[in-house]
Amino acid sequence: MTSEIIVALIACMGTIIGSFFGVMASNKNTIWRISQLEEQVNKHNNLIERMYQVEGKVQGIEHSLESDENRLDTLESFHMEG
Repeated sequence: MTSEIIVALIACMGTIIGSFFGVMASNKNTIWRISQLEEQVNKHNNLIERMYQVEGKVQGIEHSLESDENRLDTLESFHMEG
């Protein structure tokens, strides 16, 4: 083999190896970013679920408050009459 062919093969191998490691590093970074986004989405979804629970509790409290107000109005009207 001539020296030009050997140099070309070495350069080709260097290019292939460099490209491989570049792609692997980029892939590692992309996977890390995706995992960070998944973590943020999970936190967001957890917040949404907790807000639904809070809204349900607030509705229960509002219903209880309305019942208490109705009972109080009834007692006040009964007291006024008596």
